[in-house]
Amino acid sequence: MIYFFVAALLVLADQLVKLAIRSAFALGESTTLIPGVLGLTYVQNTGMAFSSLSSQTFFLTVVSLAASVAIGVALAKNLLFSHPYGKWPLTLIFAGAVGNLIDRAFLGFVTDMIQVLFVNFAVFNVADCCVVVGGILVAVYVLFFWEKLEPKEVNK
Repeated sequence: MIYFFVAALLVLADQLVKLAIRSAFALGESTTLIPGVLGLTYVQNTGMAFSSLSSQTFFLTVVSLAASVAIGVALAKNLLFSHPYGKWPLTLIFAGAVGNLIDRAFLGFVTDMIQVLFVNFAVFNVADCCVVVGGILVAVYVLFFWEKLEPKEVNK
């Protein structure tokens, strides 16, 4: 299935970027990519978004695993969406969940590195980008396309 292949490529990209950061940067080390706009900072996040639930790695690993399995099953069995416009955003969310799950399960933290410099915002990673973009696209799909594109038996 193409969705799982693309998800695997996104997870691979996420893991390669994280490995590169862990290899090239000391913890807390930063560099500017685009002055005033974008930088890289190596951070280890034991929590979730904005470091909430810090040090709850086991709990977050279990939740991430459950979410990844649920999203993967929903994607494979067309449980939420059957149209590609709905399935592609789920693919992004699935890839992001798996990418961060790998970090939590094997490292005990999530590797974050992308830092926006023009606003005070949390440092994040490629998997986080997948989850956020996928979430926004799911919302757009549900709000504007669900009624038109989903079969009536899914659209209940």
